[in-house]
Amino acid sequence: MPLAVPDVGVLSEDFAADPARWFAQFRDRARVHYEQGIDSYFLSRHEDVRRVLTDHEAFTTETLQVRAEPVMRGPVLAQMTGGEHTAKRRIVVRAFTGRALQDHVRAVRANAAELMAPLLPQGRMDLVNDFGKPLAVRVTLDVLGLDPADRERVAAWNAGISEFITSLALSPERRRHCLDCAEQLEAYLRPVIEQRRRDPGEDLMSQLCAAEFDGIAMSDRDVTALIVNVLVAATEPADKTLALLFKHLIDHPEQMAEVRRDPELLAAAIAETLRLTPPVQLVPRQAEADAAFGGATVPAGATVFCMIGAANRDPEAFIAPDTLDIHRPDLGTARSFTAAAQHMAFGAGLHQCVGAAFARAEIETVAGMLLPLLDRVRHSPGSRYREAGLYTRGPVALPLDFTPVRG
Repeated sequence: MPLAVPDVGVLSEDFAADPARWFAQFRDRARVHYEQGIDSYFLSRHEDVRRVLTDHEAFTTETLQVRAEPVMRGPVLAQMTGGEHTAKRRIVVRAFTGRALQDHVRAVRANAAELMAPLLPQGRMDLVNDFGKPLAVRVTLDVLGLDPADRERVAAWNAGISEFITSLALSPERRRHCLDCAEQLEAYLRPVIEQRRRDPGEDLMSQLCAAEFDGIAMSDRDVTALIVNVLVAATEPADKTLALLFKHLIDHPEQMAEVRRDPELLAAAIAETLRLTPPVQLVPRQAEADAAFGGATVPAGATVFCMIGAANRDPEAFIAPDTLDIHRPDLGTARSFTAAAQHMAFGAGLHQCVGAAFARAEIETVAGMLLPLLDRVRHSPGSRYREAGLYTRGPVALPLDFTPVRG
């Protein structure tokens, strides 16, 4: 059976302007969609996406050798399997749970308070560029144990690395820029890694430097790859989720009022934000053999992109899926940040995001601080809301007005 063709392609300007507008068409008319320009297949139904993300033998992460490894400077967690994956994942998970998580939450509070202080008396801020993005970098550098004075340099290098990973098509000039960013970050990290091997601290980088696999310490290349892995994964989605949370609540004042009255609902609002507008929209895999989806086949060796945003709005999985509902009965707050999550904003299966618990704690902590302070918060008059990104997606800016906080 020939593949159905939707009215727009994934690489078109119309799709980029508002992907959610086209999700239903992809699910209904193009269960398997082929993009000739990048020789890749796109899946949009919840059941198909979950199948790909949980069948690790049929759909592997081999594609990351091309999409991520050149800028990660080595294999990332999602490329690993077996004992190596288990051991290295455990190290990273340990840095984002238990007592370590409590320490990180204190650091999140301190960084958020410092960034908010000059903004609150003004009664106006861009939640993305004045607050969210710098906060995500600050928090991640704290977790890794990197010098706060290097924030701007690290953020610039990280932006180039993220561009490489999340772009479906790169010009030769942009590709060279991204690789240069990766090389500069690796050169910056090399002496820091050497210092942590000699004099380890409590940070994640020290834990990685001290860790062993099969009785052998990880090489500098292994440590660098995992550091960059954490840097990209922790910074890229965080500011987007925070901004999207506030946009949704401002646009739904009755649900904003409920969250203000009952802060216990904040976690549910975050979970529903992740379902409705996941910051990571595409997750790539490689088909190891021909795979049938309905009447269409994805051939062996093909790159498959899971459309997380479309899957999270599948009416076969969620009631009224295009509607924000913090009381949604088919989501479940408790499970939304675990491997049992019905939404797939954190992926699914073996390679589900290791930082889900940390993401919840970070966003819940920051939003819990902001909500009482941003009284009568609203979109700034004259501002035009715009989102950008195909692989990862979020607001370009979110100018907000609120009652100034004095003193």
